[in-house]
Amino acid sequence: MSNSSSQINRRRFLETASVATAAATLAPNLFAAPSQSSKAETAVQEFYSSLNDQQKSQICFDFNHQLRNKINANWHITKPTIGLDFYSDKQRSMIDNILRGITSEDGYARLQKQMDEDDGGVGFYSVAVFGDPSTEKFEFELTGRHLTLRADGNSVDKAAFGGPIVYGHGEEAPSENLYHYQTQQTNEVFKALDKDQRQKALLQAIPRENAVQRQGKNGNFSGLEVGSMSDDQKELVSETLDVLLAPYRDEDKKEVKTILKGIGGVDQLRMAFYKKGDLNNDKTWDNWRIEAPGFVWHFRGAPHVHAYINIAAVS
Repeated sequence: MSNSSSQINRRRFLETASVATAAATLAPNLFAAPSQSSKAETAVQEFYSSLNDQQKSQICFDFNHQLRNKINANWHITKPTIGLDFYSDKQRSMIDNILRGITSEDGYARLQKQMDEDDGGVGFYSVAVFGDPSTEKFEFELTGRHLTLRADGNSVDKAAFGGPIVYGHGEEAPSENLYHYQTQQTNEVFKALDKDQRQKALLQAIPRENAVQRQGKNGNFSGLEVGSMSDDQKELVSETLDVLLAPYRDEDKKEVKTILKGIGGVDQLRMAFYKKGDLNNDKTWDNWRIEAPGFVWHFRGAPHVHAYINIAAVS
């Protein structure tokens, strides 16, 4: 990438975050986020309206039900899977519209390939609806092998993606894993570090993959402070975040950037890479973590990808 292109990308990132934060400051209800009228949320409302009483009894819950807060790299939130006769073809099409609505074009294609290769396709995954989409608070959730996705119309206030989400891929060969490109991108940051910075960024043991509770302003964060990096290195971190966010819809990307701006921007992030689990012993660090107050992006790339995102505004 040329220097001029990098500068443009960096400027766009900062301008977008600055505009979103200004809007949120002037009018909290304009906080950049999906709404009940967003594409995915409209499809959730249509899906919910199509459910009969028997279906609702098995896949619908109160908004504050404990299942909504559970995260795991391999679980089913409800027993009926999408491919069963439990759902009509029209309802399966609605679910597909929801998935299209919460992903970018490339993200949707990766999602379909991941579900096909990991568990035989979307028909082997499960969904749930929390709350009533005709009221103020609701959330749609899809789970299965290496996947937890949400659509909530900003019912969970200032929480990106509607709460913690999970993605991954069971292919162990880096060249075949759908998300290894994210490891390659984050390692571009590592390559740009000097010797002293690498010593701070490269750690021995990776935390438990589900240890992704958000830490507040007084949290204990490991790794290298992005704020201590040079401007060029910070620019590379911003470009890396854009790559990581690429599979998701624009509204979720904007919400993440607004939240990040609210905690002080990329300077507040810590980046950690882990020696354990270096596939092929090539010093391309397959396990890594980006963290800050209210921000966790945990990527376990060995033996295959389990990744967790948990980002929300810090009060």
